[in-house]
Amino acid sequence: MSTLPAALPVALPCLGEEEAVAAAEVLASGWVTQGPKVLAFEQAFARLTGAPHACAVSSCTTALHLALLAAGVKPGDVVVTVSHTFIATANAIRACGAEPVFVDIDPETLNMCPEALRACLAQDFIPRDGALYYADAARFNGPETLLGRLKPPIGRLAAVLVVHQVGMPADLERILPQAKALGIPVLEDAACALGSQIRLPGRDFEYIGTPHGLSASFSFHPRKVLTTGDGGMLTTADPDQDRLFRLLRQHGMSIPDAQRHNASSVVFEEYLVTGHNYRLTDIQAGIGLVQLGRLEALLAQRRELAAAYSELLAALPGVRTQRQGPDMRSNWQSYVATLPAGADLKTVMEALLRQGISTRRGIMCCHLEPPYSPYWPQGRLPASEAARDHGIILPLHHKMTTADCQRVVAALGQALLDQGREASS
Repeated sequence: MSTLPAALPVALPCLGEEEAVAAAEVLASGWVTQGPKVLAFEQAFARLTGAPHACAVSSCTTALHLALLAAGVKPGDVVVTVSHTFIATANAIRACGAEPVFVDIDPETLNMCPEALRACLAQDFIPRDGALYYADAARFNGPETLLGRLKPPIGRLAAVLVVHQVGMPADLERILPQAKALGIPVLEDAACALGSQIRLPGRDFEYIGTPHGLSASFSFHPRKVLTTGDGGMLTTADPDQDRLFRLLRQHGMSIPDAQRHNASSVVFEEYLVTGHNYRLTDIQAGIGLVQLGRLEALLAQRRELAAAYSELLAALPGVRTQRQGPDMRSNWQSYVATLPAGADLKTVMEALLRQGISTRRGIMCCHLEPPYSPYWPQGRLPASEAARDHGIILPLHHKMTTADCQRVVAALGQALLDQGREASS
């Protein structure tokens, strides 16, 4: 009797006894909300990334929200970003009362296309009153967007939000100067990019999060390289940004709980701004400190697996892989392959699933989802749409070996071959 091959999940968090012990130690301490472990986690994260400041929060979505608010994004503004990203990127902009203006991606890197950004800034915005305004802002008029309910002027360009998709560094060398020339802050959605590195002109390789823009936002979701169950981090070189992050994450409170608790005299806090409850817990931070110690080994393994995938997939006709430039070092948070134009993605994915191999569709397009599609008709961002429709995320995690990569690519090649035979019969 034949046995089915072992199931191969698309992702798997690397958690062990050390994390369980760290969580238990926090529970025994009696301090489980934001406190000393969060501070230690922030300090360790700042040292790792080379950032002067690191602020822990409850998720990358809340990190993005705070990054946008601290950068001055306000109701009626617009933020240029990509549609080819998880919907949290666009939703965080909407949470500020602003609206995303989507630009297309480079199909080889799956990141923001610098030329598409250049064209958007030159053709779609008009200068007025010392700022740039999106010329077609009036079309954002519907139940999901605030812009249509505000009095003009609307559509001020407040920021450029760059995504380092699936850990591959975006082309900051060509993006940063464009925004700087216009006085527009660049924010980095580094949800997937912990451990990724980039080398800018005249500099050595630096971690994403150094940061290179005004701030960078990270995720500790279970599908990321490191996890705290959920959680996020903001890094910045600007102390005023960091101060705002810390105010906004805890209801605008002037004195953190731990500082008030440890004070030698009675302290009354003030609430200086309208804030949120976006705090990370000490339980999560304790786990995060252990996870940081695993990072280098995990990065080395993921890069080895990605290299194996790239070599194997090169033998499959028409299959393309994400391009890593010489000045980029991805953490390979996920491995995305692009199928030939004639391949049916769902059929291929189902064929792999029958072999016990789990996959995911390529990165979603926010502009095709109901909250945004009324303002962004299909076909507006062809490279993003093609990447979603023909992209497949292959398994990549710490329990895999190069033999597993061979198994995945063999199954993928057979699925494409079978599909081709059926199409020609």
